Amino acid sequence: MLYQFHELTRSILAPISAFTNIGSQLFSNPYSPYSYIPNSKQISASLELIHRLGKDYEKPGWDINSVVVEDHEVAVHAEIAQSKPFCNLVHFVRELEPNAEPCPKVLIVAPLSGHHATLLRDTVRTMLSNFDVYVTDWIDARMISLAEGTFHLDDYVEYVQAFIRSLGPDLHVMSVCQPTVPVLAAISLMAGNKEAVMPKSMIMMGGPLDTRYSPTEVNGLASTKPYSWFENQLIHIVPSRYQGVGRKVYPGFLQHAGFVSMNPDKHMQSHYDYYLNLMKGNEMETNSHRKFYDEYNAVLDMPAEYYLDTIRVVFQEHLLPRGLWDVRGVRVDPDHIRNVKLMTVEGELDDITGHGQTRVAHELCGNIPKADKYHLQAAGCGHYGIFSGTKWRTRIFPEVKEFINNVDRG
Repeated sequence: MLYQFHELTRSILAPISAFTNIGSQLFSNPYSPYSYIPNSKQISASLELIHRLGKDYEKPGWDINSVVVEDHEVAVHAEIAQSKPFCNLVHFVRELEPNAEPCPKVLIVAPLSGHHATLLRDTVRTMLSNFDVYVTDWIDARMISLAEGTFHLDDYVEYVQAFIRSLGPDLHVMSVCQPTVPVLAAISLMAGNKEAVMPKSMIMMGGPLDTRYSPTEVNGLASTKPYSWFENQLIHIVPSRYQGVGRKVYPGFLQHAGFVSMNPDKHMQSHYDYYLNLMKGNEMETNSHRKFYDEYNAVLDMPAEYYLDTIRVVFQEHLLPRGLWDVRGVRVDPDHIRNVKLMTVEGELDDITGHGQTRVAHELCGNIPKADKYHLQAAGCGHYGIFSGTKWRTRIFPEVKEFINNVDRG
């Protein structure tokens, strides 16, 4: 009933949000006489804040239309390279000169953890300056018909394997946060099968490979609540207004509430600052706020089976680092990986993935030569700063670029 109650609340807020949006413009538009009455800026700012707190946030667009390559701006368009029931593989095609040198191909595996893949927009845009980029764009589970069946963590692993095989051997795989676990499993199983098509390198950024290291508040919830609590309290059924009616999901609005509850004071201050900047007419700051929260507040539902598998395998039983994880009946053994270079990235101030949780990949992949492993501890970086923002662009990306280029040079 919680999902239905949430939808009822949304239906109540929708006309209020629409009304306050119109009202805000009425008291701020220079062509409106109401914009010249006393306190019009305060009234407009208040109505705008109410509008944004009550509005529905849809999946944002990628909005990557061009990128600078070697001091030249080139056009970019996104196209679906592969389509699967629960994920689209998106290729960002750079419209280079016909005689341009081919550049390294990178598969960015985006997290399926509540936000849309567009959260990696800055990651993609930055990588496009030097690489041919593909991204996993996960589909909101509430929009997937029950006829498509279930989606488990094992299915995620197989999706990654299928994408790697299709993109060929000259490939570098970058996993951001949650997908480090299924990506390491996918490549381990492929290595164990001695497959001909293997990626050249894997770059793992801020991922929970072993949450027993430096457990965070996020890890703590999973370890203090029994599996049955997650199954009984957090799993709900998609209501009738969506294509996935009847599907069991972990709703995005619950994940969003969890995100906000981690730093409620920070979000309250951010909204108050937005209100003040609206009154001051500070367009740069207000646009920055809108851009961030348009992305942050846009969430998707996760398939219940996948979410519960992740809770059990990754956060409660730690099956990967303990060497006890079986995917489709086959044991995952990272020691099978020998000829894939490894880079790990952790943020010094990461409060979602603790220190050592990603770096442990160096221990798990014991047969990768030490010379083929590299770890970057990003000073002053929180979780999102690893893959988005100034620190990502100016400090982390140059290291990633050098690592990939060195791998390609042999």
